[in-house]
Amino acid sequence: MNIKEVFRKKWNKNLKHLPLILIAIFFFVFGYLFSNLSNSKVFSSASAFNSPFEMPKILQEVKSVLETNFIPWKTSYSFPSSEDLEYGIVKGYVESYKDPYTEFFTPSESKQFEENIKGSFGGIGALIGYKDKNVVIVSPLKDSPAEKAGIKSGDIIISVNSSSTEGMSADQVISLIRGEIGTEVILEVFHKDGIKTEKIKIVRQEIKVPILETETKDNVFIIHFYSFTEDSATRFEKVLQEFIKSGKTSLILDLRGNGGGYLDSAIDISSFFLAQDKVVVTEKSSKTSLDNKSYSRGYNYFAEKKIKLVVMIDGGSASASEIVAGALKDNGIAKVVGEKSFGKGSVQQLIKLSDGSDLKVTVAKWFTPLGVNISESGITPDFVATTSAKVLYDKNGKVIDTQLLKAISIIKTLK
Repeated sequence: MNIKEVFRKKWNKNLKHLPLILIAIFFFVFGYLFSNLSNSKVFSSASAFNSPFEMPKILQEVKSVLETNFIPWKTSYSFPSSEDLEYGIVKGYVESYKDPYTEFFTPSESKQFEENIKGSFGGIGALIGYKDKNVVIVSPLKDSPAEKAGIKSGDIIISVNSSSTEGMSADQVISLIRGEIGTEVILEVFHKDGIKTEKIKIVRQEIKVPILETETKDNVFIIHFYSFTEDSATRFEKVLQEFIKSGKTSLILDLRGNGGGYLDSAIDISSFFLAQDKVVVTEKSSKTSLDNKSYSRGYNYFAEKKIKLVVMIDGGSASASEIVAGALKDNGIAKVVGEKSFGKGSVQQLIKLSDGSDLKVTVAKWFTPLGVNISESGITPDFVATTSAKVLYDKNGKVIDTQLLKAISIIKTLK
């Protein structure tokens, strides 16, 4: 599925990605080692790259050995072009920062990324990110091909169509998963609660991201909220009106599996419950001493009517979901129930470079109103509610949502 990153204009989808540092070192060294072999003189010295540092002595030694002794390992081997060397050095330079969100895209990679965003594509319907040095499933979308095939939040993607994902970024893995609608893709995954890998075959489909749906259980109004889109705040407002008209006083906002979306939407959603002077999220940059605080817009629907509010989260709740959960928790508006959230709390800016390449760079981090670093800590629930190890079914054969039942039991105890 096409995962749109949140840049300075308030996007915050999920995708965490950064190749292993060994790959970064390889790219950096690669440009220098093969410059003479490819008859290129572009990078024969550090000054050609307009850089303040010089080639380390050990690298000069390795370069000399390779130039003297290297023999291509197969006859079809082709030496890198001058452009390959240039972008190899740039990629290595960027990757050496070891940030899972900062990445360099060559002009061809940038063009492909833009086409994928604008065009129609086939995908599996899952948010994909980077965590603990692995490309993982943040969460499968509701009723998506991924969910129906058995893909789960936290699954580590080992390979795509037998191509190992080792050393790949999340974007690279996503590009392998995308394809023509109706075609098959095979993901080899390791479930977080598993003991061995599993190969899962999925048919690509055109993916439509769901936004929300509602239900009522035991006199509790429940909003299942799946994605923070451009118009999700408008739709959320309508269901809040339904809740108010129902006369009920207990509300559950279910953000499980919600991988995020627009930051602006997260501020709007929080504003339905917060007074105007309340902080929703703080954006901090190491490059400036000033913190950028985002405040509630003061819709505050329940200023005159007291309600009981519970927010549900799990390992698939990321980014905008974490902002909302953190804002309502820290401001004392809601209790949070479920499992610790994913931990995606940084701001990226996409910068177009002169040759058509792009640099996606982390420019700030998000903190909750009480100072919790979302990227490092995620959101910790007030009440832990884990998924039942054994799938339970009701008399109609429907899976029993044990987490939701616990949230309902908890909200009934609140005053």
